[in-house]
Amino acid sequence: MSSPTGPASGLPVRMPRPRQPGRHRRPEPLVAPEGAPALVLAVPGTPSSATRSLADEVISIARSELPGLDARVGHLDGDDAEFPSLSAVLVSAADERAARFEQARAAGLDVNEPDGPVAVVVPLLAGPDNALLRRIRQAVMDSKIAAELTDVLGPHPLLAEGLHVRLSEAGLARADRARLFTVATAADGIILASVGGDEAVQAAGITGMLLAARLAVPVIAAALDEEGSIASVAEQLRSSGSQQLALAPYLIGPEIEASVLREAAKEAGCATAEPLGPYPAIGKLALAKYTTALGISPQQPQGTPVR
Repeated sequence: MSSPTGPASGLPVRMPRPRQPGRHRRPEPLVAPEGAPALVLAVPGTPSSATRSLADEVISIARSELPGLDARVGHLDGDDAEFPSLSAVLVSAADERAARFEQARAAGLDVNEPDGPVAVVVPLLAGPDNALLRRIRQAVMDSKIAAELTDVLGPHPLLAEGLHVRLSEAGLARADRARLFTVATAADGIILASVGGDEAVQAAGITGMLLAARLAVPVIAAALDEEGSIASVAEQLRSSGSQQLALAPYLIGPEIEASVLREAAKEAGCATAEPLGPYPAIGKLALAKYTTALGISPQQPQGTPVR
């Protein structure tokens, strides 16, 4: 039983752990600066409860990595009611920042009028898609709000890791080559499916090389939005000796209808993994784009080593 001054005699006392000195000391956890711009995730595709759930999970991951982060979701095709549009979210962020300033000034606080961007807009896209990026940029301009637009999330080693995980979840790849267990349905050739034309295929190819190193099988990128591209790559892989192919969507999910993936897999005569979805790396990469834009984090998240 404890006394008012501490634990009863004989009970251990938990003492605070001293900070580790020197260069091996753990860094202080990063927190969002006071008054920092909002992170606004620009979500493409037709809004739905599934899309909103995916975006919310990505935002949750980003918040867990940076306490105090003001993070919001803006739908490119939002209706401003159930699914707020990107422009509406930017206007709301600006109004709230102005209201906080007025409240602080009314309270007699010595505060500077806010300047700089109201928000940093991060496209929820694994690779470049010029058509979608033009629409996101136009939505930012239409809002008339000072906002900074970042690059897309890839290419990045963490996306190769995510693709590997999705393939292994579908039984199309070994989860860990180091353990040397067999997967009867493991693919010996991967079609990396992207959207956004030639530029997107080239960008996906960079991540594809990282994925090929992880799986030790050939990986070739192809365009879902280019007729015949998936079938052509499937034939190329088969002619080079691959017999059991798999489709790996280089997509987060909302960019394209699920039926397009099913048709592409049918065209190639192979199974398909799920899109990247709310894989933890997606939230970390979105946050990295935000912190890099603000200059508060010099490094992007690192991928796990190839096993």
